[in-house]
Amino acid sequence: MFDTLIAPSRLAPLLGTPGLVVIDCRFDLERPGWGEEEYSRARLPHARYAHLDRDLSAAVSASTGRHPLPPADRLAERCGQWGIDARSQVVAYDQGAGAYAARLWWLLRWLGHRQVAVLDGGLAAWQAGRLPMEQGPASAAGEPRAHFEGRPNGGMVAGTAEVEHAVNSGELARGRWVLVDARPADRFAGRNETLDPVAGHVPGACNLPFTDNLSEGRFLAPERLRERFTRALRGQPPEALVCMCGSGVTACHNLLALEAAGLSGARLYAGSWSEWIRDPRRPVARGG
Repeated sequence: MFDTLIAPSRLAPLLGTPGLVVIDCRFDLERPGWGEEEYSRARLPHARYAHLDRDLSAAVSASTGRHPLPPADRLAERCGQWGIDARSQVVAYDQGAGAYAARLWWLLRWLGHRQVAVLDGGLAAWQAGRLPMEQGPASAAGEPRAHFEGRPNGGMVAGTAEVEHAVNSGELARGRWVLVDARPADRFAGRNETLDPVAGHVPGACNLPFTDNLSEGRFLAPERLRERFTRALRGQPPEALVCMCGSGVTACHNLLALEAAGLSGARLYAGSWSEWIRDPRRPVARGG
């Protein structure tokens, strides 16, 4: 069973194995149709496609962030359409860094499916290894359907009210909570906000950009990831850590890195920054 990362060289000989389901998660926030268009041109053999907005998120409302968690029953139905059942080994990939693939990884674990891994290095690493690709328009004809039952684990999620209480009560400032923001340093500091209408971060949060989990496009070794997050925990257990970002997507990359490092138990602030700023009364910090 692969439950965090899988190298291209390990995946390649498994292609065509019964029970293996490969999901293409390529996406671009500025060009929402790009990933699906690229998938239609070329993809890993027998891969299905998961669209961030349509499959891996719910519709945005006036009170949510940009990528709310999808309804569990709808996601479970979609998993069945992709051919996933309780015995499936799922491998998710995207164009490289793994942020969008990690979103699917986390969502499947949230529904109770543990046999899911992210392709380390994504499509870029796969192509660098000159591994096989499937060309031309994908056809859904003949694709197997399955019955997938998933039950969401509420203990893996932190809501805005809980984060707000941690800020206002001082729990975050005293270090009993650890809130880690995965956005780039300039967005965290409020110097360069390109996606959301308010710049800055949740007071008391620390910044661990998800891209620093990588070296030359691949995840760092588990011991290096462990060092990175252990410093942020400052003696607290992993269960004290809550991961956030702009909309609950790249935060999943940090959660994957934590799991790969053997630091299980951290939660996702699914609404993240884009939900936090929906209420102008919530405090905003800048700098750092």
